Formats: sequence, C-alpha cells, structure tokens
Amino acid sequence: MHKGRLDLGRVGVWTFAFDGQPAATVREAAAEIEELGYGALWFGEGFGRDAIGQSWLLLSATQRMIIATGIASIERRDPTAMAAGERSINEAYPGRFLLGLGGHRVNDAALQAVPSRGSAVRTVTEYLDAMDASPLNSPAPAAPPQRVLAALGPKMLGLAAARAWGAHPYFVPVEHTRRAREIMGPDAFLAVEQAVVLDADVARAREVATEHVAFYASAAPHQQANLRRLGFGDADMTGGVSGRLVDAIVAYGDLPAIAGRVREHFEAGADHVCLQVLTPDPTALPLPEWRELSVLCER
Repeated sequence: MHKGRLDLGRVGVWTFAFDGQPAATVREAAAEIEELGYGALWFGEGFGRDAIGQSWLLLSATQRMIIATGIASIERRDPTAMAAGERSINEAYPGRFLLGLGGHRVNDAALQAVPSRGSAVRTVTEYLDAMDASPLNSPAPAAPPQRVLAALGPKMLGLAAARAWGAHPYFVPVEHTRRAREIMGPDAFLAVEQAVVLDADVARAREVATEHVAFYASAAPHQQANLRRLGFGDADMTGGVSGRLVDAIVAYGDLPAIAGRVREHFEAGADHVCLQVLTPDPTALPLPEWRELSVLCER
C-alpha cells in the first residue's frame, strides 16, 4: 500500500451495469459485492446516474468497501462542483471514497462544461488547479481526499504520478501496466481495469470479448492511439479486430485463465486490478460471475 493511503485490496469490481438498474437493486448488489470480499467497487459514468450521486448511493449501501469513480467526467461538471462533491463525500464517508477523474477527450461541445485547452495534459492540469483553488465552505474531511487520473499516454501517466495518488488505466494490456509502472515510479498507485469473460466455452467467450474490443477500437481515438503506442496497427483495428488484440485486452475462459491474467498485471507492477465482467447481455447484473471471481480476492 503506497504512502499509507486508501486500502482497495488487490481485486475489485468495475461495472457499467448499475446504470440500467433501480436504486434498490443497486443497493443489494453493492452489499453483496462487499460481502464477497472485494476491496473496491468501481463504476463508469456515461449517460446513466451522475457519478457523485451514484457514489452516495453505493456508499450508503455498504460499510467498508472503497467506492471509486472510474471515471467522473470533467466535461460534465465544472471544477468547483467536482471539488464540492469530492469534499462532501469524503467528509461523510472518511476513508471510503476514491475520485477517479478523466473524460477530457469528448469532442461534443454541447456536453462540455470545461473547454479543451489544446492538449489533454494541459486541460486536466488546469482542471486540477481549479479544483484545488475552489472556495469551499463545507466541513473539511478528516484526511485529504485521494484522486486518480484516467491515464494512458506517458505524459498523462506522469501527471497522475505528480498531481494525484496515481492512475486508473482502462482498456489496456499487461504491457501497458509494465510501462505505466516504469513511467510513474514505485510510489504512485496503479489501479488497472481488466475486462473478463468468465465462460468455459472459449468460442462463445471470445465472441463477447471481440464485440467489446471492436467497440473501443473503432469508436475511441484515444484508445486507438494508445494501442498504436503498444505496437498494434491497422491490421489489428481496421475491418474488424485481430485475435491478437482481443487476447491482449480481454481475459476470457475459465477461472484459472482469468486468474493468470490478474497475476500478470501484478507482476507487471499493478497495485490493484478491477474486473469488468462482460456478458452477452450487458443490461443484466453479472452476479454469478462476481460470485465465482471473488475467490481471486483471497490470492
């Protein structure tokens, strides 16, 4: 545990699946995830619940587990609003909230509360400066809040090490974890998202994995750029995605196969791995898979 800060454990859950569920169902699922032994529960912010509101919901339904945004989008709220939400949650739930920040690459100006400053690093730097300078009058939390940054490229990883607790890379292979640790040094916290398909039918699992990879490889320019830095090219991302790319991004198959990928991330320098379970029905909560994968919390 770096710098004696939040203890997320080694393995957590990462999910988008709560957005389509009623609050009562989300509460029940979060409570079970905690009882299964996961150290942290991460959720993405898209077009469902607001990240700050979702955090309150999940924290109120659990007792010990860390709730982490993966990520709260800076283009959706100005820095003072983000800082106020961060401060209020940490004051109410000390030691249980981790704010992950990102979302600086959205190109739809109608959605942007914060204009681009010409580069991702400059935009995030100025956003962090504004958060830190926000004139807040609410009660201060007992300890300074912790933040991680969505970081892929070398400059953003460097910023995460310098201005935050660390980084939360998403949609990355093990090689990225190795490079991230080298760039950030030994003291920065590195929490890696790992997509998994837990299905002993390898052919069926690979279909689900391929669909997931194809979406990001075709619709997310920043992910494409990161993959190119890691040695993937047009042959891996144009006219469909290559098997090589699918195998690098998603761990699929039985429990030992997924356990092996998690172990590789730790060997490459990760402090925490949060598992995003992929299923043929993304609207359903993957409770059976979360239950089976919980044995990884004990390793």
